[in-house]
Amino acid sequence: MNSDVQIAGDPLAVPHLMPPVPAHPSTVAEFAGLARAIAADRDSWAHLVRYDAASRWYHRLRTGPGYEVWLLSWVPGQGSGQHDHGPSSGVLTVLSGELTELTGPTGATGGDRRRLRAGDQRVFAPGYAHEVVNDSLEPAVSLHIYSPGLTEMPMHHAAPAASVVPSVAAGAVAPGAVAR
Repeated sequence: MNSDVQIAGDPLAVPHLMPPVPAHPSTVAEFAGLARAIAADRDSWAHLVRYDAASRWYHRLRTGPGYEVWLLSWVPGQGSGQHDHGPSSGVLTVLSGELTELTGPTGATGGDRRRLRAGDQRVFAPGYAHEVVNDSLEPAVSLHIYSPGLTEMPMHHAAPAASVVPSVAAGAVAPGAVAR
């Protein structure tokens, strides 16, 4: 019995039978694939990396229709602060070192911590709030792809627990307070 390849020939050898390769990514999977391809091509980005003890270093690596790619470095102790990316979706890929992603309420009692090592990826939708920190003892480098390109990065400042004052009805005494 003849196989399909014997009957029709190798479809990879006939260009018109191949699905067209997208010129630019348009799905989350394609953006994650682009990030992995850039990560694998270390010669295209490693020579650009700089480390700055005063602030996070970043460099726009490339742009395309509806997206941009950023390269960031993190020395130990640096962090982004809790933020979202406005209307942009994104892919975060750790290229070297380790980073920690914090989501949810910040502080001693809340939030999730996710350790991200070289090769790990996080994909997020518009409005997803997180904080990224380098709480390791070694520098780290990460790649960020945003679609559409990043136009805003609203910070989320949580009120410190000490500044939260319970509401008390007029004339009432708050629990634990001394009546005078």
